[in-house]
Amino acid sequence: MPNPTIADLARMFDHSLLQPHLTDADLVAGCLLARELAVASVCIKPYGVKLAAKLLAGTTVQASTVIGFPHGGHLTPVKVFEAERAMDDGATELDMVVNVGKILSGEWNFVAHDVAAVVTAAHARGAKVKVIFENAYLKDEHKRVLCQICGEVRADWVKTSTGYAETGATVEDLKLMRECSPAWVQVKAAGGVRTFEKLMEVRAIGVTRVGATATKAILDDAKAKLGAG
Repeated sequence: MPNPTIADLARMFDHSLLQPHLTDADLVAGCLLARELAVASVCIKPYGVKLAAKLLAGTTVQASTVIGFPHGGHLTPVKVFEAERAMDDGATELDMVVNVGKILSGEWNFVAHDVAAVVTAAHARGAKVKVIFENAYLKDEHKRVLCQICGEVRADWVKTSTGYAETGATVEDLKLMRECSPAWVQVKAAGGVRTFEKLMEVRAIGVTRVGATATKAILDDAKAKLGAG
């Protein structure tokens, strides 16, 4: 397989602007950086979606945000409302956190309805959904069932984590999620991809998106090692 271009790698990134300490000026700077790097999307705090959509207008960079973040415990109608409001503000991709407590309680019908409600609302308006598992709290059997559910409700991605739990993306989890998800569901790694080498490793597994704050540093390293093509 030939080496990817820098543009190929850039299109794997959801540049994350979710840290609690970020100011409005930080959000603007992050969106402008994402424009410069031509990443896939900016994943911004919900109140910043309208700002991101304005700053990214006319580019290929999508405005994305989080739903039920970071613990997934919001009521399903609240998650749907969040999704609708985010799309009203210009979001075209939504990263939704599952209800971890319901998973650990074995209430799979609740979990499936929760995910399906957001996916249905998003797809009705042409937006895409990444379903965040928060694998740090789950066993492999939970992850397998979640992948099955996400396939059945036609989610667009399964995603390892919020990036704010004890652990983030691991190679083992990414392999499991790719193996257990149908072909139409992509895999996103979040938390732990901080180097060019790790990016290439997860790409080889089949990961198509990566959530990162170190986007520029990783792509700069990629340019140094692959050339600027």
